[in-house]
Amino acid sequence: MLKSHKFSIGQNVRYTSGPFGRFGASGAFKVVKLLPLEGDEHQYRIKSTGEAFERVAKESQLDRDR
Repeated sequence: MLKSHKFSIGQNVRYTSGPFGRFGASGAFKVVKLLPLEGDEHQYRIKSTGEAFERVAKESQLDRDR
């Protein structure tokens, strides 16, 4: 059975780029699009208010923004 996306469009999330991510890549983002599975993990298109571009993030890189 396919599991559904954990986050929804418009939701604020925290993004962690991982141990090798560039400085400043982590922080508060908003989900702008739900993407299909990559392997066994959902992906999302996310946008930070401080950046002019969008990023693609795996579900494991995202957390609920508190």
